[in-house]
Amino acid sequence: MPIPGSIAVSAINYNMNADFLKKNVEGLTDEEWLRRPGGANHLLWIVGHVCWTRGMLLKRLGDDWSKPWFSHFARGAKLDESAAYPTPEEAKLALDESSERLNAAMESVSEEALAAPSTQGPPSADGKVSGVVNFLALHETYHIGQISYLRSWLGHPGVMG
Repeated sequence: MPIPGSIAVSAINYNMNADFLKKNVEGLTDEEWLRRPGGANHLLWIVGHVCWTRGMLLKRLGDDWSKPWFSHFARGAKLDESAAYPTPEEAKLALDESSERLNAAMESVSEEALAAPSTQGPPSADGKVSGVVNFLALHETYHIGQISYLRSWLGHPGVMG
């Protein structure tokens, strides 16, 4: 089934984000994933948050996907140096898995499901589930920008030109 028109641009953005994210974490050491500029969130926390957000989106699209460590990255969760975070490798595997599942979910979701009213949670410009999908694509792009900045801050060349 083709991706519904109401989320087609977001589907493209999610695929571009996945590619940019993969490129941004290439060649980083495990130590670099945990470096924090000025006490801000480290790269691992941001990537974990992207995975958590994708899990919440997948749930809205009918796929109940989760990881045991998601609660550490939920909206409003603070970075906790004592938390049992995943390894960078586990986070990268979760990103790959989320990308596959998100593509499948977007290809199988119906326009009717996307037209359903959005309940609690992320903003929706149109008050529908489709608006949540579109907002979360923007939200993810924001975090990809943060990850790109961290890569440069760590002394690595940029990947976006």
